Amino acid sequence: MRTGTLKQILLITDGCSNQGEDPIAVAALAKEQGITVNVIGVMENDVIDQNGMQEIEDISMSGGGVSQVVYAQALSQTVQMVTRKAMTQTLQGVVNKELKQILGQSASIEELPPEKRGEVMEVVDELGEKADLEVLILVDTSASMKNKLPTVKEALLDLSLSMNARMGDNKFSVFVFPGKKNDVEKLLDWTPRLESLTSIFSKLSSGGITPTGPALREALGHFKKKRSLRSLISRDGQFEESV
Repeated sequence: MRTGTLKQILLITDGCSNQGEDPIAVAALAKEQGITVNVIGVMENDVIDQNGMQEIEDISMSGGGVSQVVYAQALSQTVQMVTRKAMTQTLQGVVNKELKQILGQSASIEELPPEKRGEVMEVVDELGEKADLEVLILVDTSASMKNKLPTVKEALLDLSLSMNARMGDNKFSVFVFPGKKNDVEKLLDWTPRLESLTSIFSKLSSGGITPTGPALREALGHFKKKRSLRSLISRDGQFEESV
């Protein structure tokens, strides 16, 4: 079974967006384009704003992804868990689509007999190890995130190490919002490793607004640019379909 490349946006934030277009609508657009939007909410002092919590859930639901609210010290483990859980969720969707074609519209993994379900989930796990993965990480650098940025950096380095153990190819890109001059700023273009973040993160300044919607819009555009470039340089003019 060929799945193409799994595409994810991973949004790490601690509060509500407060400028620009609705991030929930942009997340829905991402889902339509085959890009899953996952959101991690980072708590401070045992609290996260109730409106912020609701927005985190709504963005991930609209984007077909996974959301999790955590304390900063548990961030590293959570980033890996959310990324892998979203991969499995996407692949289960692909497998369910195949099952419907083979067995009819009512078929799904959950409705298979236990032994068959186990076999199908083994296929999902295997696909998860072998599928190519592109994760664009969006980091909120508004004022309230200042003390959490060192933890975010460590979490992303751990994610890189964890994902590099997979057989499939990984590509990561990192954007922050707000940027120094614009709503969004690209820190790192597509790369298989995130180690180069170490020097960049220490220079980040935090403060200002939280333009989550524009940041998600910029992230979508970055996937398109990558595909356009790939189609230009591929010999046969074809490039991989997204899931």
